[in-house]
This record gives sequence, structure tokens and C-alpha cells, in this order.
Amino acid sequence: LFPYTTLFRFKHLSIANPKLAPYGQAAIEALTALKLLDAVQPKFVQGENIAQTHQFVATGNAELGFVALSQVMKDGKIAEGSGWIIPSSLHQPIRQDAVLLENGKGKPAALALMTYLRGDKAKAVIKSYGYAF
Repeated sequence: LFPYTTLFRFKHLSIANPKLAPYGQAAIEALTALKLLDAVQPKFVQGENIAQTHQFVATGNAELGFVALSQVMKDGKIAEGSGWIIPSSLHQPIRQDAVLLENGKGKPAALALMTYLRGDKAKAVIKSYGYAF
């Protein structure tokens, strides 16, 4: 894992609101599994969503944060800084799906998008941002 001795040398830890954001809930689950939640919870800077959570880290308002891998990945690598990919065994899966709503039924553009998303080209792009199938 990571060195626990340096873990507490930060002032702010950005996390998405676990009541509203699946990434926030996963962060809470991971910290609980690691028995770190009580120690780090006073350092939380809470974003209302994962975009705001990332913004806190990107602007330096929080030294650390639980963000979506897609926000920091480029071409299959963390673009800048450092990161730790949380093992999936520490939290419930975060489902990310595409659905075709009733209003899009039978519309060529909507159907084309769904076809594209199921294709190899889109899967390669999605994987490059850290998502698995």
C-alpha cells in the first residue's frame, strides 16, 4: 500500500459527498476497510460531486483527494502528480452505464451513439481513461 507514516502530513483531503456521489461512497468504504476513516475524516473537504472534488485537488485547495481515475488519466497513465488506484476489493463496484431513453428510441443519432459505445474503438478510449469492463 502506501506509507502510513506520511499519510497524516496533509491538511485537506477532498472527497465527493457520499450521500450524492458514488465516488464519495466508494472512498468512505475504502477508508473504512483500511481502518483510516476516523483518523482522516476531520481533514475532509467535501465536494458536491466528483468534478468539484477534483477541482479542490487541481487548484491546491486540498493536497489529496479521491477523484475519478478518468479525471487524471491520459493514454492509460496518470497524467501528472501521483496516485494510488484503490483496489476494487475495498469498495462496492461503481457502475457506469449508457442507456437509451424513450425519447431517443428509433432516432438514428441516438442509435448510432449506442452502437459506437459498444464498439472496439470506444472501448479502447474508455480503457485509456482507466475504466474496466
